[in-house]
Amino acid sequence: MSAPLSPGSTIGIIGGGQLGRMLAMAGARLGYRIVVLEPQADCPAAQVANRQIIAAYDDPAALDELARACDVVTYEFENVPVVAAQHLAKSVPVYPPARALEVSQDRLAEKTFLNGIGIQTAAFRPVENDQDLAAGLAAFGGSGILKTCRMGYDGKGQLVFRNMTTGGFDGTCASLGNVPLILESFVAFEREMSVIAARGTNGSISVYDPAENVHRDGILHTSTVPAAISEQTAAAARQAAHKILSALDYVGVIGIEFFVLADGSLLANEMAPRVHNSGHWTEAACVISQFEQHMRAVAGLPLGDANRHSDCLMQNLIGDDVDQVPALLSKPDVAVHLYGKAEARPGRKMGHFTRIAGRN
Repeated sequence: MSAPLSPGSTIGIIGGGQLGRMLAMAGARLGYRIVVLEPQADCPAAQVANRQIIAAYDDPAALDELARACDVVTYEFENVPVVAAQHLAKSVPVYPPARALEVSQDRLAEKTFLNGIGIQTAAFRPVENDQDLAAGLAAFGGSGILKTCRMGYDGKGQLVFRNMTTGGFDGTCASLGNVPLILESFVAFEREMSVIAARGTNGSISVYDPAENVHRDGILHTSTVPAAISEQTAAAARQAAHKILSALDYVGVIGIEFFVLADGSLLANEMAPRVHNSGHWTEAACVISQFEQHMRAVAGLPLGDANRHSDCLMQNLIGDDVDQVPALLSKPDVAVHLYGKAEARPGRKMGHFTRIAGRN
């Protein structure tokens, strides 16, 4: 374990979206300078950072420039090229480690990893062609979700099949680009939930309370804390987080999504090696937000207390939802956070708000 970064040190962030923006703001509060690597000029993160390197995420010259400018590098999204993280790691610490990217970027690798450390998931099968798809659907009773193994988020890169007991699959794989695919069985779940956890450079782990999530059109709509789950279910989620963080020798914040079954047991859905949308509530309901927790972790500082002081509901502002902001600002129990995006488009996350429901 290296010494904690002193104030005035520089933290690099790969990615310039809203998560990078909130990380930059948290880093500034701790006295750090922030350099963002992002190809889009005037991105949300650059608006609050000290400097932006405008280049592709895998540009070797830009990566070298970032390494020279920074004492540690992190990232705000899970599709950072693994080779970029490996290249940077030769000259500057990179957290979370490249291994976390390798596992999370491929849904098949991710589920295989989770099962391998004793965490259950939905049943799944690799799909390379339409014949594999037909066989997989037959095994799953004619229903399942076909997903690209790599890329795709907020419902993108997915096809849903229900009660497909006959053919009609010709051209399906081609329609998704003839890329590696995974077929996942449907899960009869009662609710969706997630847990945000962090691991420091010294191996210490801190876990926030699970949040109950509601999605609309494949995009997170709300996260409510506390989730309507038993303490046994919450404990199982925390235990799963500990297993994942330890197995990956992880440093930083991670988001892990679960399905909650009727008996209270859990199936892991996916994990994101970064701060997570379903953890935005920690800004308003905890002394230490997930964003500060992440920056503490990558800087080698002690992790903060993850306990919440209030119950709450976080809601995303999608597209024209941002027009609600003036009314929201008139509410005494609401905290609003906008992302600095100039244009509201359908399906685009423009900001979020958190409503405090009661204090503990």
